Amino acid sequence: MIAAILLMAAEVPVLARNVQRGEVLAAADFQLEERAAAPPVLPRPDEILGKETLRPLVAGTVVQARDVATPRLVKRGEPVTLRIRSAGLLISTPGRALADGGRGETVRVLATATRRTLEGEVEGPSSVLIIAP
Repeated sequence: MIAAILLMAAEVPVLARNVQRGEVLAAADFQLEERAAAPPVLPRPDEILGKETLRPLVAGTVVQARDVATPRLVKRGEPVTLRIRSAGLLISTPGRALADGGRGETVRVLATATRRTLEGEVEGPSSVLIIAP
């Protein structure tokens, strides 16, 4: 049995510089280079642009979808603003994140004033929205 892999020569985006863990990737971080690659291996631009790196990557690397994640807007242990919405009222109070989270993700937070643990949705940098009944 003979196995063959079809490689195509194509211009692909590769990192133009070394990138540290936790950096958010922008178009300026890439340059086009001709490379031989199997088509399903190449990531789509929307899979990597605007995403946060999960590990350090060196210049010349073709970034894969597994190398990046949705940017963490809330980081464990850091202060956050809790916005609590209930029956037409919106109250803001300080809190502390108990987990990392990206936009739209649910995270646990500690309300500083009451020392209660709550769950809410990350709505922006250091901001968590809690919908109360």
